[in-house]
Amino acid sequence: MARPVKKTPEQWKQEILNAAQNLFASKGYQETSVSDIMNMAGGAKGMFYYCFQSKEEVMYALGNQLFFENNPFEAIKKRKDLNGLQKIKALLVLNQSDTKRHNLNMQAIPILKDPHILAAAIKENRRVLTPLWLELLEEGKKDGSIQTEYTKELSELLPLINFWLLPSVFPATEEELHHKYRFVMEVLKHMGLPLLDDDILSFTEKFITDISEKGGKE
Repeated sequence: MARPVKKTPEQWKQEILNAAQNLFASKGYQETSVSDIMNMAGGAKGMFYYCFQSKEEVMYALGNQLFFENNPFEAIKKRKDLNGLQKIKALLVLNQSDTKRHNLNMQAIPILKDPHILAAAIKENRRVLTPLWLELLEEGKKDGSIQTEYTKELSELLPLINFWLLPSVFPATEEELHHKYRFVMEVLKHMGLPLLDDDILSFTEKFITDISEKGGKE
């Protein structure tokens, strides 16, 4: 009788992420337990804590995996038909059209009430997204489509805007969120980054509706 093949820690980690993705999509994050994940992954609960510290860590590891599997920055950088500003606008629309990542982000909204989880998410966004934003902003400045002296500052600000708009972090009604979004667009325009157009306005309406339903004013 053949002996079962022993999985490496990296293989277990991937099995856990695969199981979590399926369960978060079918049951929802809050309704999924660590036991549920390991039952689907086919391992003992101890293996979960060998690979991850918590279910929240799985959520962010899964978010990173989905991002790098379908990195919108990489897709946009290849476009030779767009200037820097147009690339940023196209990036925002493309990012929002990734249904799997969007749904996962929506499920993460309630847990961001925890300040430790929020701090970890901000740190990860800064680590991953700030250099990518800076590259596009510098390209736009170089080709003249973005008129600003604040590319570094904008690259640090842009990954933080979504956190400010989350009602689970800064409680707000849907109407207040629309007002905050208009404020953001005005500030960015004055900083030389005019982003608002019909496409961005359309997905923003849906984004605000979704986040209002997930983490509205309490």
